Amino acid sequence: LPTPAQWVTIRRTRVKDAVNLVWWLSKTTEPRADNRKVLRPYSPSMKRLLRDGYDPAMRPSQHELSKVFQRDNGGAIPPNMLMVPNTRSADPYFTRCREAGLPIHPARFPLPVPEFFIRFLSDEDHLVLDPFAGAGTTGLVADRLQRNAVLIELNPDYAAMTERRIKGDAPLFAQVTA
Repeated sequence: LPTPAQWVTIRRTRVKDAVNLVWWLSKTTEPRADNRKVLRPYSPSMKRLLRDGYDPAMRPSQHELSKVFQRDNGGAIPPNMLMVPNTRSADPYFTRCREAGLPIHPARFPLPVPEFFIRFLSDEDHLVLDPFAGAGTTGLVADRLQRNAVLIELNPDYAAMTERRIKGDAPLFAQVTA
């Protein structure tokens, strides 16, 4: 589709895109996913229920609640929709790109997106692969979470910025020529 500005703010025939699909792939049918590593804080009503308790019984919804729901598991299992805004217009990435005279990648994701998946699907010292590294956000988060990362990026300007963005002793990108 044409850029949102044309259809959203000029012609007014569309609303803003609010959902982006994210695919995570595993080389096995049983990935190492563990939703206990990405628990969300309990809602105020769940905190009250854990504090005050409840009577196990059949609910109007026809769900039968037992005492097992009164166990504190450290947080709530997150839904399959991540609510992450992408509204930053200035951050260290922009500053460093400008200082280095490098282009700003137009499709960066906010840090919480790769952070969720890296926590959910890996442990410390595991390997994270990003075959479309772009601005290097996945590599930055992997490094902060003590994971190893392999980043692949076709555009040399974006690869150069990623090397500046992520500190380390070894070069992040090996120069490959066809």
